[in-house]
Amino acid sequence: MSTLARLAHAEWGLPYAITRRALAGRAWRAVPMTLAAVCLTSLLQFVQNQPWGFGFVATVGAVRAEEPLWLSLLRTPSSLFVPALDLPVWGALLQILCVFGVAEICLGWWRTLVIAYTATLAGTLYARVGIALGPHHPLGLPASDARVVDTGPSAAVIGLALFLCWRYRAHLTGGLVIGAMTAELALKQNLAGKEHIAAIAGVLMVCGISALRQERRSAARLGCGSGLPPIQS
Repeated sequence: MSTLARLAHAEWGLPYAITRRALAGRAWRAVPMTLAAVCLTSLLQFVQNQPWGFGFVATVGAVRAEEPLWLSLLRTPSSLFVPALDLPVWGALLQILCVFGVAEICLGWWRTLVIAYTATLAGTLYARVGIALGPHHPLGLPASDARVVDTGPSAAVIGLALFLCWRYRAHLTGGLVIGAMTAELALKQNLAGKEHIAAIAGVLMVCGISALRQERRSAARLGCGSGLPPIQS
């Protein structure tokens, strides 16, 4: 086995085996949420490209920082499935099919949705903070970004990929994801790039909380096994 193959097996051998076994046993029935997400994204892409449908899709899924916070929060879940107008839709569909599919099999559909929403919400909330800080702050944004429509699954895909890397100890891949998003930000310096970094920060916080919970469970089990009183939550 070559060095590259050994590295790939060490990074992704376990999730690959889990995904392959699930698809072999249940085929596409193993990823019903992912298929529903792909169909919904395809439908919204079709509708928003119709003269009669653009306004409807904007109403239900277009998020802008200039709008009231409650309205942005209401639209954020559906904004995950509204493809960006300036990017090819097949890219969004492929991202959802691959990353959401693996996450649904390895993490479960509800955890996949929670992490995807957390990553997207982190980007949505950051846009408001960045605009409040202003363009001269290192973390700030120009006021014109308040009118930029924020849609698409990219932040959710990045967040899910990073959580999978943490869950299965694919540290090299996780580092590459963070490095690629940092390079994107350095090259483009746009709202999407900074929101991707915010999504990474949000998911890293989730990973940290999950790690602490795992440590507390392990400590509680050790305490019970040694006859000591368990650690109270």
